[in-house]
Amino acid sequence: MDSLKKLNPQIVWSYFNDICNIPRPSKQEDKIIAYLMNFGKEYELETERDEIGNVLIRKPASASYENRVGVVLQSHIDMVCEKNSNVVHDFFNDPIQPFIDGDWVKAKGTTLGADDGIGIAAQLALLASNKIEHPPIECLFTVDEETGLTGAFALKPDFLKHRTLINLDSEDEGELFIGCAGGIDTIATLNFKTKNVPKNSVAYKISVFGLRGGHSGDDIHKGYGNANKILNRFLYDAGNEFKIQLTNFDGGNLRNAIPREASAVFTCKEKYSNNIQEFYNIFSEELKNEYNTTEPKLAFELTSIELPTYVLKPKSQKRLLKAIYACPNGVIAMSQAIDGLVETSTNLASVKFKASNVVEIVTSQRSSVNSAKLDIAHMVESVFKLAKAKVRHSDGYPGWQPNTNSAILKATEDSYQKLFGKKPIVRAIHAGLECGLFLEKYPDMDMISFGPTIKNAHSPDEMIEIKTVEKFWDHLLDVLKNIPIAL
Repeated sequence: MDSLKKLNPQIVWSYFNDICNIPRPSKQEDKIIAYLMNFGKEYELETERDEIGNVLIRKPASASYENRVGVVLQSHIDMVCEKNSNVVHDFFNDPIQPFIDGDWVKAKGTTLGADDGIGIAAQLALLASNKIEHPPIECLFTVDEETGLTGAFALKPDFLKHRTLINLDSEDEGELFIGCAGGIDTIATLNFKTKNVPKNSVAYKISVFGLRGGHSGDDIHKGYGNANKILNRFLYDAGNEFKIQLTNFDGGNLRNAIPREASAVFTCKEKYSNNIQEFYNIFSEELKNEYNTTEPKLAFELTSIELPTYVLKPKSQKRLLKAIYACPNGVIAMSQAIDGLVETSTNLASVKFKASNVVEIVTSQRSSVNSAKLDIAHMVESVFKLAKAKVRHSDGYPGWQPNTNSAILKATEDSYQKLFGKKPIVRAIHAGLECGLFLEKYPDMDMISFGPTIKNAHSPDEMIEIKTVEKFWDHLLDVLKNIPIAL
């Protein structure tokens, strides 16, 4: 891990290295909060924590910058906790293990947490240095961005003094973000009835794995496979062909991640055992061929196991598998206003059997158009209600409407052009950012979002491109150095 400290800029990578040592799952951020509070105390900076756990550290302007426009720098302190199924890792206690792989920094079998650990590191580097020219700054560290945006939701309207904000939670160097999608979750719970396993039955476990996964907003347009959908295709078709009987379905984990892995347990009559194997062989090869471009590592496994204690009754099984099959997933509409931008999407995130004969299906909808967001949420709701499921929606969060006349946008564009000799791409993002909620609390806030290049966020393949961190840091410092005088 110490090898990261040799990378440039050393001060940023050194803090990122420290952050990797601090467990920070969503809703369990106490250790990183304590670290930030102690940091502020160590550097004798004005530091406060609000009721929900957001931390704010203020630093006065450097010499001769006292009359410049004050700036808020913002990141979130939680991380997505995903790992490969064969990796032993306790996200509540174990450090992330980053390593250098050519031009990238990755983690051993888990998410890296560069989303948004690199934003935190940049803020700490700025706060710790006495050599950087900057206006008055407030560094805001929000909690629970990944699973509920609860830190941004709970932010008090009087917590921040300044009205220019730079969000450090973007993942494409050379791109400036001035808008984002809003989102809502739709959760269905379906009761099922069971019966004893019929005589002369055999049992199998079917697994789907090796998928890319990724961010359910930023990667939804890339055509990656959804493990829940793929597994359900097998179960649905095998059920029609051989009357298999389902015992369990366990797919996906996080609402904002495209599911990479899923497994199910089922039984069938012993007389169909050879047919099931042949059907599996054909199915797995067909799906590998179907996804050979987008999912070259897609893999399947079918193993014989001991008989379970129960199976679902046929009506319960049909309702579940038909609902999952019918549930929309992926891109629903592209933006008519911005070329290449996904407007509306939905992600079938997880399917989990719970206690008391209940299966819970979690889905997540996103759109840059609020009415379209609600429309796709109601579409998903209708599918599961037809299957006699109970359905509820989360509170949701608003999008961030682009402002092409933004002062911080112009300053950031000009800085990038000057530093790197080319214009940055200005666009909106289909992923959710906290900026929409900030705008609700501070309607006059002028905002921009940018960062280094991070690939495969929300999956164990997450990686950050080393050279872009230095460009991101140089860009950030130049923007702060050239912030205009306050009127």
